Amino acid sequence: MSTIYILWLRQVKKYFRARSRIVGALGQPLLFMLAFGFGFGQVFRQAGQGDYIQFLGPGIIMMSVLFAAVFSGIDLIWDRQFGFLKETMIAPVPRWQIMLGKTLGGATVASFQGLIVFLMALVIGFRFHDPLMLPLGALFVFLVAVIFTSFGVAIASRIEDMQGFQLIMNFLVMPLFFLSGALFPLQGLPAAMEVVTRVNPVSYGVDGLRGALIDSSVFGIATDLLVMVVLAVVLLAIGSYLFEKIQA
Repeated sequence: MSTIYILWLRQVKKYFRARSRIVGALGQPLLFMLAFGFGFGQVFRQAGQGDYIQFLGPGIIMMSVLFAAVFSGIDLIWDRQFGFLKETMIAPVPRWQIMLGKTLGGATVASFQGLIVFLMALVIGFRFHDPLMLPLGALFVFLVAVIFTSFGVAIASRIEDMQGFQLIMNFLVMPLFFLSGALFPLQGLPAAMEVVTRVNPVSYGVDGLRGALIDSSVFGIATDLLVMVVLAVVLLAIGSYLFEKIQA
């Protein structure tokens, strides 16, 4: 278990040393919050949906977590290219521990980034419903971080090219985000789009966080939590299996 802790700590330290990375990662969520929140706020209100900042906040928080988690797989490619991964792989420990340490480190970083965006949202005007529900919201954030960090590590285990990884991730992540209900309500959608949103795992993370923060859930918090836990277990298993096959 010391291997898991060491790799987790390395991931977290690397993030906090890169201050420019922290600031740069906050630019997109801030832009979305300001441009969409205030730009479409009046339209959202006229449609009888209430305050758009309240609706948008959980979606943008989850967006920052999603992107940070998925692209943590880049660190694995860097480690492979610069030889650190080979040094780690020859250690007399099971490979699943290495994968788990990297995943938990990436998930911790992504969760912390979500916390920063949450604080930014409070400054902009977002208000949560019940302080007692904040731990549940944090749990949804962490589960999404674990799921998509595992996903990023799994993809990085099969790809050695940095550009190829970024192309694949952008191709997958952008549709997952835009079709998750982060920017628009899931009620009243066309049948085909409703099916897509219901099979999108990010939808359940956004819906669960929205239920915890503003008491508004389409699927039900229990359903959201069950889906997230099952997906976390499945993605960790898949990521561990693919990492076992990696060639350092």
